Amino acid sequence: MRDAGYAEGRDVVLEWRPAEGDYSRVPSLAADLVEHKVDIIVLESTVAAQAVKRATSSIPVVMAIVADPVGSGLVTSLAHPGGNLTGFSLMGVDLSAKRLQLLKEAIPRLTRVAVLWNPGTPFHAKAAKDIESAARTLSISVTLVAAQRPADFRGALSAAKQGRAQALYVMEDPVFILHRKKLIEVTARARLPSIYSDRDFPTEGGFISYGADLRDMFRRSVQYVDRILKGANPSDLPIEQPTKFELVVNLKTAKALGLTIPESILLRADEVIK
Repeated sequence: MRDAGYAEGRDVVLEWRPAEGDYSRVPSLAADLVEHKVDIIVLESTVAAQAVKRATSSIPVVMAIVADPVGSGLVTSLAHPGGNLTGFSLMGVDLSAKRLQLLKEAIPRLTRVAVLWNPGTPFHAKAAKDIESAARTLSISVTLVAAQRPADFRGALSAAKQGRAQALYVMEDPVFILHRKKLIEVTARARLPSIYSDRDFPTEGGFISYGADLRDMFRRSVQYVDRILKGANPSDLPIEQPTKFELVVNLKTAKALGLTIPESILLRADEVIK
């Protein structure tokens, strides 16, 4: 907001409502913002978007990070969202295939992958089917293991090992991101090379990540906030997709797992952690 010329306290007042990974709190947080009659709501998850859509049809909403706005029933189309929601889509289907390809390239013998998903996240059931479809083209079998809270991580990883998984695919999820330190620790104990959506995972000890540059998406969302504050109608603003992607590899973790990362991946990486 500062980069767009706004000063907090002078031009805008920011009202923060963090759910801290607890989906049960989201409806009340959304209702609270509506009761405060805020001018714009900015959010970063499908759960939050659905709760806000139920809470208001008049307050403009900018979705900074939402996996599948159309598939989740939030908007009618990316080009013409209609209603009061606009913002950005994560390109979930395309990224799923790319992540599996990277895992296969990093581990050529790979034939079995466990997918960590959250049954409480609206788009995960559909995303799981997309991952299974992409896996078939790579001759990879997929096993779904579920976790809704940090206490579930150990059991999910045990199920992955029992299913003889050779690697773990971690879906994009606020709970997984918020509690990534514990997830990385449990994954390391299970000795499963894992691929994630966000660079914070390999930065903190995970194996590899590939996904949209989330910081760039938040910065771009401010452009929509600015346009709406200046009179634009959210229904006229097309939902955009990521333009920047990041591949981050943790070589130290790879070595601990006994893996040698191919040069083809290292040359494409935006960051290699040694």
